[in-house]
Amino acid sequence: MRDLAVALDIGTRKICAIVAEVRPADIFIVGVGIEPSSGMKKGVVNDMGQLTAAISAAVHKAEKSSGFDIQRAFVSVAGSHIHGQNSRGAVGISEKRGVNLDDLDKAMEHARAIAIPHNREVLHVIPRSYSLDGQERVRSPLGMHGFRLEVEAHIITAASSSVANLEQSVQAAGVQVDQFILNPLASGEAVLTEQEREMGAVIIDIGGGTTDLAIFIEGVVWHAAVIAIGGDLLTSDITHWMHVPFDVAEAVKIHHGHAQQRAVDPLEKFLVEPFGDGLPIEVQRSQLAEIIELRVAELFEMVRKEIKRSGYEGLLRAGAVITGGSSQLPGLKEIAARELGCPVRLAKPEKLTGMADALRNPSYSTGVGLLRMGLQMEGMGSRVAAPNTASQPGKKLGQVIGGLFRRLLPDNTNG
Repeated sequence: MRDLAVALDIGTRKICAIVAEVRPADIFIVGVGIEPSSGMKKGVVNDMGQLTAAISAAVHKAEKSSGFDIQRAFVSVAGSHIHGQNSRGAVGISEKRGVNLDDLDKAMEHARAIAIPHNREVLHVIPRSYSLDGQERVRSPLGMHGFRLEVEAHIITAASSSVANLEQSVQAAGVQVDQFILNPLASGEAVLTEQEREMGAVIIDIGGGTTDLAIFIEGVVWHAAVIAIGGDLLTSDITHWMHVPFDVAEAVKIHHGHAQQRAVDPLEKFLVEPFGDGLPIEVQRSQLAEIIELRVAELFEMVRKEIKRSGYEGLLRAGAVITGGSSQLPGLKEIAARELGCPVRLAKPEKLTGMADALRNPSYSTGVGLLRMGLQMEGMGSRVAAPNTASQPGKKLGQVIGGLFRRLLPDNTNG
């Protein structure tokens, strides 16, 4: 194994730890650990002890299947506390030479120097475009001559307490956080095509507790947001309507749920056992679909409003790409297309080899995307490296992050 990376996707419904070799053409999965999540709600920690235990279990499974001891990982982060804003930074350039990496660094530092509340911290600083002496939309100014370099950056911040609680839970499980990475950025890395990124597309990752979205235009992120509604809200609706336990409602949603009432046979029925000692009750599937359709339509209305709020709704020529565990609900794609008014496709991770069967599912787009960011870093001049003899079972597995990608993903000041 040449370069090994570890991804730790911590969601409301599941925790997934992945060990993989990142390669130019694919990702070779070395080990996987999947565990039901506990102690998370809507993307934030609500029981640190339960969450640490769940993380430990997932990491142990990944260690056992890969033969490596996991010390460090890329870790996903979400939650309604995430906020994005744009900022500009500028720097003077010497007339005797072209733009170099130090100039890019300084411009990004100036863009990052924004006033944020003391209880928030910078999670990502992403360069959107550069201008040089008034020439706009310069994609790569390295080596170009000019007197004034400006960068327009998208800055994503998070609540410091939420990040600290998540980091403490991971560390208590024996894993150090190499970098927190926002869920929709990772999912975008896993499922968006280069053409979609260039033409303009929104990635919508529908998980159990949150719906995460990011707008990609001209190859980079222009806007990101997290909506504190996910598939669990559909399950809760079913729980209240049928008076059944949450796990029963989840099974009903998975086996009988549909997001389009008109696509369901009005005569189709199924049995479900409610609370108490009563007999199983008969339920019309079309009534279930009616309840689900209303909630799914509401969700995509919220997504549409967030896209409109960004100001980029007219630039999404490639439409929307939907992923995440809750994206697999039948009829959801059609409701999304109706509410968003744009082309929609469902997506799952591709180009996986090795122990990859379990990961070829929309539920694991974020986890795979964390690994693809490691692959991206390697292509940008930095390394995702395992220590000496890391290819031997039982040796310590770590990662080193540096180079240009540091400007995209700032150091975690809590760790």
